[in-house]
Amino acid sequence: VVATLEELDKEALVQILQEPKNALIKQYQRLFEIEEVELEFREEAIEAIAELAMKRKTGARGLRTVLEKTLLDTMFDIPSTEDVKRVIVDEAAVKGDSKPFLVYDSESKKASKKKTS
Repeated sequence: VVATLEELDKEALVQILQEPKNALIKQYQRLFEIEEVELEFREEAIEAIAELAMKRKTGARGLRTVLEKTLLDTMFDIPSTEDVKRVIVDEAAVKGDSKPFLVYDSESKKASKKKTS
């Protein structure tokens, strides 16, 4: 049996990221919940993840790779960082231009966005 498949478009990849019961974004949000941290993705970040997967021609398989690359350092740092209550992923974080925003629960309610070197 031979079957031909068409490439998934950006809209389909965005749906895969968000909609299924076990969607990748929901999985990562659950991982952060274990550390009592809320993980938030801005809409442009979700679209950038889909675009990178399309650019790599890896389809849905590539979505996990892009998410892993975007969040790996943050996932490693969160357990040893005090007072982080929320992580916000934007397009710059997905593209590797910066790290995700860290929102702290403190009197000053400061937000930190570190530039990558």
